[in-house]
Amino acid sequence: MAGVLDSVNQRTQLVGQNRLELLLFRLRGRQMYGINVFKVKEVLQCPKLSSIPRSRNVVRGVAHIRGETIPVIDLAMSIGLPGIPKEELANSFVIITEYNRKTQGFMVTGVDQIVNMNWEDILPPPKGAGDDVYLTAVTRIDDKLVEIIDVEKILAEVSPLREDVNEELVTRGAARVQAHLPVLVVDDSSVARRQVERCLRAIGMDVITQDDGKQALDYLKKITEDGSNASDHLSMIISDVEMPEMDGYTLVTRCKNDPALRDVFIMLHTSLSGVFNTAMVKKVGADEFMAKFSADELAEKVMEIIDRA
Repeated sequence: MAGVLDSVNQRTQLVGQNRLELLLFRLRGRQMYGINVFKVKEVLQCPKLSSIPRSRNVVRGVAHIRGETIPVIDLAMSIGLPGIPKEELANSFVIITEYNRKTQGFMVTGVDQIVNMNWEDILPPPKGAGDDVYLTAVTRIDDKLVEIIDVEKILAEVSPLREDVNEELVTRGAARVQAHLPVLVVDDSSVARRQVERCLRAIGMDVITQDDGKQALDYLKKITEDGSNASDHLSMIISDVEMPEMDGYTLVTRCKNDPALRDVFIMLHTSLSGVFNTAMVKKVGADEFMAKFSADELAEKVMEIIDRA
């Protein structure tokens, strides 16, 4: 266990070749769950927690760690499982993560290991699972099912982001983006897709959505099979990075290597704000990067890109 905890911070810079590293952990019971090491800042034994008046039940308190005051969320409780009993807190672990420009801790009962995987082996949740399921993907490791939790969905419920675009931007958008081609939005999180789509529609853009990089690439090849270019059909692509089957890095690389697709503008829009670096954007050939999620910033950036076109 000590080796896993000591090595997490040193392994968050995995260069993407449609690969990822998963930190495996348990909640209540034997079911294994996974989180991308890119999102993990630290793993530690559950520290002393201070209660927060009028906070939601899933927020078990705040911890003071390395000069930061960090909310600690009971991950089991947040997905509808029984929470960790108070008498077991001292034996639990907290995974410190950075999502959407914020740092938070997720309380779990056990941390297992880090595994290196190919995104092709990470699959979408079973069809028919419904919108209420807190999963973005599943995989198998040593013949055991591993569930990858939709953390953005959990955070949207625990600490909702403002999703409305301010009126001044809505007015500007109505005058500026009319008659432009649709935007293709690619994200495996239903919450993230909804946030981006709502933002873009507020400024007058039409939106097409796909759930992962493979779906998006199939769609792009279909619309260009008549010999046209993707830029004849789309104003731009806004893509997440972490997605099952094909991640955003690989989607960008495949597009930029295809003559029919290379001219379309691609922006990576990801919650990997804490560890993302400009060199990675340049390496895969993305045209722009933006950290999730600010509706006003996204609206401003999309209008700026369209103005440059």
